Amino acid sequence: MNETLAFGTVDTVLGRLLVGETETGIVSLHFRDTPAARARTAKATGLPVVDAPGRLAPALSALRDYFSGDLKTFESPIDWRLTADAQRQVLTTLYETVPYGRSITYGDLGDRSGTGVHAQVIGQIMGSNPIPLIVPCHRVVASNGLGGYSGGSGVEVKRWLLTLEGTLPATLDWDITRGP
Repeated sequence: MNETLAFGTVDTVLGRLLVGETETGIVSLHFRDTPAARARTAKATGLPVVDAPGRLAPALSALRDYFSGDLKTFESPIDWRLTADAQRQVLTTLYETVPYGRSITYGDLGDRSGTGVHAQVIGQIMGSNPIPLIVPCHRVVASNGLGGYSGGSGVEVKRWLLTLEGTLPATLDWDITRGP
């Protein structure tokens, strides 16, 4: 069977997310649904794009549940084809060992992953994560604060996600139905 790529979108408080999925699993997630994001993903995978809403229904439903506070663990299969070996090792470690409501420092993730890479390199790997939210790079923090975040509109999205998950205390005006 020839593999294909399908796209689906889901509206969230962070905007309309674009999810790319192959027969293997979720291959990409973008914080904005743009023609350029679709084209980059299609080019990177080298797969033909098809219309397959049924394939994406479980992942999109899971994202809706996550943003409503009802989902703690994504169980959608992952297609790691857009990651290099060391990146895959670090991201797999993150995906498998840092659950909802927890965080880990860049340095500790480098140690835990067995790659021995420096915290700064872990930050670069997080910044190039092709499947943010589902592979939760927002849960990786600096030893002295939040650290950076390249998803959505930046570090305020990271703060919002960590508040949603209970890792950070909510401010008195925090509202799950309102984005950062």
